[in-house]
Parts: sequence; C-alpha cells; structure tokens
Amino acid sequence: MTSDPGWGNSASAATVVESTSPASRRLPFQALLIESARGGYLGALAKYLMRTEVHTFAFSVAANVILSFFPFVVLLLTITRQILHSAPMYYVVLQLLRSYLPAGQDVVVHSVIALTPHRGVKIFSLAMLLFSSTGVFVPLEVALNHVWGFAKNRKYLANQAISLVLAFACGTLALISVALTAQNQEKLLSWLGSRDRFLFHVGAFLAMKLSAIVASILIFFLVYWLLPNGKVRARSVLPAAVLTGVIWDLLKYAYIVALPWLDFQQVYGPFALSVTLMFWAFLSGMLLLAGAQLSALRVQRLASSQNIITHRAV
Repeated sequence: MTSDPGWGNSASAATVVESTSPASRRLPFQALLIESARGGYLGALAKYLMRTEVHTFAFSVAANVILSFFPFVVLLLTITRQILHSAPMYYVVLQLLRSYLPAGQDVVVHSVIALTPHRGVKIFSLAMLLFSSTGVFVPLEVALNHVWGFAKNRKYLANQAISLVLAFACGTLALISVALTAQNQEKLLSWLGSRDRFLFHVGAFLAMKLSAIVASILIFFLVYWLLPNGKVRARSVLPAAVLTGVIWDLLKYAYIVALPWLDFQQVYGPFALSVTLMFWAFLSGMLLLAGAQLSALRVQRLASSQNIITHRAV
C-alpha cells in the first residue's frame, strides 16, 4: 500500500490509536502528521475528497440510496397510516419529504401517496429496501475501513447482518423523529387552536427541523461508529457526526440555490428530476465520507498532542 496523504494518513491513525505498535511504526505517522498539520483540516479534507476512490464510493452509495429511498418512504407511510393509524404522523412524513427533497417535491409526494395503498407495492418495497440497503452499506464499509486503516472487510454474511441492523436502526430513528414531530405539532394545535395561524406554521417547522436534524446526527453517528470493521471509539466520531448532520441540512439549501445555475432541465429534459436527486445523493455521500475522514484527522491530532506531552514529561 502506498503512503499517500489520503488513505495512508488515516491508516496511521488506526495504527497508533488502536494498537501498541513499536516506536519504529510511529515514525511515518509522525511525518504525515506534520504534513497534514501544515495544510490544516480543510487542506487534508480537500485532498481526500479529490481522490477518485472517494468519488467511486460516493456514486455507488448515491445509486443505492436512490433505489432504497422510495421503498423506504412507502413503508414509512404504510406504517404510520395503516399500522399505527396516525394521521398526524402520516402528514409529518409528507412534510419531511417536502422539506428534504431539493426539487420535485410535489411530483414525489403525489407518486408515493398513489403507490402506498397497493399491497403488491408494499411487498415489493420491503424486498427492494432489504436489497438496496446492503448496497448502500457495502461500499460505505469499504470506504470507512480505508479511512481508519482497517485492512480486512467483513465477510458477506457479516456485512449483510450489519447492513440490516443499520437499516433497521435508521428506520426506527426516522419513525421516532416523525412521532415526536407529530406529537409536538398536536400540542401546538391544542395551544393555538388553528393550523392556519402563523405561529403554528413557525412552531411546526421548527419542531420538524429539530427532530429531523437530531435523527440525522444519530444516523451519521451509528454509521461512523458501527460500520467500520474494527474498533472505533464513540467519542472519536460523535463530534464529526454532529457537524455532518448540521452541515447536511444547510447543504440542501445551498444546493437548491445552485440548481438554476446547474440547469439540469436543459441538459437532461424529462430525466432532470432523477439527475437532481442522484447528484444530491452523491453530494450527501461525499459529505458523509468527509465527516469520517475528519474523525480520523482529529484522532491523529490528539495522538500527536499526547505524544508531544509524553516526550516533554520524559
């Protein structure tokens, strides 16, 4: 394996933090630390995101996210309306769709509403979700293993198991977020007496945003913590998960502002919506991988500081 500033930099972090290797193995790590310190976090992240492997991983994740997105939404609508029989939760799911899709909100909402009542669609959605969720987490595991320097990936069955666990955890967090948002909106309605009041719209939006951002942060955290095939400390990835979750929400608004300049409609015609969603999923994948790399860089800096303090004490 080459000692470039991308994968090699992160691999050294895992060597120092997770093992008690002899001092001779720390020399390349210290040299790379000096190099990354000169460029800072932004420079190191920019180098990482410019690597072709990172783009490949992000596009693979994006394709499978698009495949799993609609089945996931159909199942959420089915659970909220036909299993939990909760109209407020059902409408919160639709609100979240309108809030988090960068374009084509009306088209997507009308499509999933029309698909939800059909029993065959529900069965197909569940099968597609199980299939595509593994497609999301397989390339992510490989990418995160590279970030932390773990040489071996999980075997097929182990990867399928962790993928299903993470898919179930993400779905549960999304459902909890929807339930909390619906509960808060119902409380606002009881206090204000009408959904048409301005204060209700503001309060409902803030409640939805807060629950959604917290759920996003927890999903990023679980992916960063559980998916790599090696020991990663929770406190090492939590700050990056918080930052990534907040930036992801803000990035959506920046993407919406940039859409007129991208002009996908002019280039792709009737496929513009699909390309818009695919590119948004790609940007989200790049952001997720950047957050993982940031965690590794923070571990490196911490290890370097501890080594300096130890040498001074000696």
